[in-house]
Amino acid sequence: MPRHLEFDMIHLKGLRKMPKMKTKSAAKKRLRLTGTGKVRANVAFKRHCLSAKTSKMKRQARGTFIVAEVDAPAVKKHYLPYGG
Repeated sequence: MPRHLEFDMIHLKGLRKMPKMKTKSAAKKRLRLTGTGKVRANVAFKRHCLSAKTSKMKRQARGTFIVAEVDAPAVKKHYLPYGG
């Protein structure tokens, strides 16, 4: 095989790969994976109008929670393809 064709074949091999998937920017900010692969997220409804919320609700909204097992595979596949 002529040398210039061999160079072209080597050069094209790098271009045949599938493109990388992008992690959703919103998911990067809001979700992360635990060590066991579960999806962890922040609890909602704790930013404003806290005087109208009960103490129990505010207490239980602290920290994070584990996303439901039904929703986790879709989140990992579409929003965090490389584990966030």
